[in-house]
Amino acid sequence: MRDIRIGKNVIEALTSGMYEDARFIYREYIQNAADSIDKAVEKGILKEIHEGSIHVTIDKTERKITIEDNGTGIRSDQVPSFLGNIALSEKDGTREKGFRGIGRLGGLGYCDRLVYETSFPGETIKSIMTWDAKDLRKKIDDPKLDLDAASVINSIIKLDYNSEAENEHYFKVTLESVKNDDLLDKEGIEDYLSMVAPIPFANSFIFKSKICSGLQKEGLDIDEYRIFLNTDQLFKAYATAIYKGTETNKSRIDELFDVEFIDIRSGDESIAWGWYGLSKFESQMPKKSNPARGIRLRKHNIQIGSEDTLIRLHKEQRGNFYFFGEIHCLHPKLIPNARRDYFKDNELLKVFEEKLVALFHTKFYKLYHIANDTKNACRKIVRPTEIETKLKEKSKNGFSNKEEKEKFEKEFIEAVETANENKIVLEKIEFRTKNDPVLSKVYEKIVDNFDMRNENRDIKPGTNTKTIFRTNKLSKLNKSEQKFLSKVFTVIDTVLTPDLAENLKQKIEDEFK
Repeated sequence: MRDIRIGKNVIEALTSGMYEDARFIYREYIQNAADSIDKAVEKGILKEIHEGSIHVTIDKTERKITIEDNGTGIRSDQVPSFLGNIALSEKDGTREKGFRGIGRLGGLGYCDRLVYETSFPGETIKSIMTWDAKDLRKKIDDPKLDLDAASVINSIIKLDYNSEAENEHYFKVTLESVKNDDLLDKEGIEDYLSMVAPIPFANSFIFKSKICSGLQKEGLDIDEYRIFLNTDQLFKAYATAIYKGTETNKSRIDELFDVEFIDIRSGDESIAWGWYGLSKFESQMPKKSNPARGIRLRKHNIQIGSEDTLIRLHKEQRGNFYFFGEIHCLHPKLIPNARRDYFKDNELLKVFEEKLVALFHTKFYKLYHIANDTKNACRKIVRPTEIETKLKEKSKNGFSNKEEKEKFEKEFIEAVETANENKIVLEKIEFRTKNDPVLSKVYEKIVDNFDMRNENRDIKPGTNTKTIFRTNKLSKLNKSEQKFLSKVFTVIDTVLTPDLAENLKQKIEDEFK
């Protein structure tokens, strides 16, 4: 058998051709930086993870990106093989976050020069490896150039050494002459990393302590690193408020009032642990105003896939977007695939998916459906009181005409009948939820949100008092003119919206008082 050669085009497949979203390069470099910090703690170079830091700097003017950590760095004698070899990582893929040895190539597809700088504690050397990404693309695109992948890589790498302080330890990657504008969009990258990176909750997220206590109770520790973007520390984007509208013009429609935990097991073995928020489930969360929406998968506290990844496992596609939440995949056999958009297919993954389907199709589906049924019933129960309030106001200020009064009274009677029917509906919902603490919690929150104090009293429209019409108060008009104006008010009510009609009638009244 002749020698096997790996064609140069595989390099493109392993860089820009492998991922749909160019921002993946931040995730890849950050997860490698996190691994380096972990090793620094193991070796005693750092006392704890929180002494480590990862700094991401975006210079849009210079079109330059740097990602630097204070982990172990790399020994000078290991730099050529560690950084030059492709897909030969020594990481075992269970404890480490990056383990295939291809993630560091990601930047090659988006810049002209890729530079690695590193120093290891105890050495007085800084190693500098420069990859000429522009020349790499030229050679890959040249059909006349018959070189295999290894030969092309060797031809575009340059290795230099400088002096460095003995106690310095770091790894820094720099992308120069960045070609992709999305990678230089600081706000966009902040949004991306706030959900993807292994970072902590903000102190302003009021359920932070409860989630951390839940983890502690289970004896779990989720990796969290200090990551900075242009000097500002990054935190997960979770908040209690739920909005609609755009970022610049949004209004609050709901909020989280509690969180519940998810414990997924296979027998006695833990597979995953997570949390999800409880709200009144007013509606699906709009994407633009709720960037953290959806139940997200995480491994080593790094997001796997996106907000859409678990849609297919819900009973309804919309189900995923009634929730904020995370599922941390703990079992070592749940291994991210090369693209990190899901997991490698194996028997444990099938068990995991079955558990998620059972959870989503029962608990989650019931939560937002029962919430919706409860809200509908409550609205109909309190409707007579709302109409009665309007009737009292109209009786005091005067009706436009006899027909308007009759319309209100008819609407009131119908609302009372509907309210009585929905009291029975609400009792049935309460019975369905009383044996489920989570469903009961949502039910009670919604019912308490409505003013139900008058739900059981017998209310009737007032019929014993003399009816007052608005035109009776217009002293400048005689009875015949008042009667005529009353008909005009009827026409106005017919052709205009309530707000416009009221505004016009008010202006007419002002003229004849």
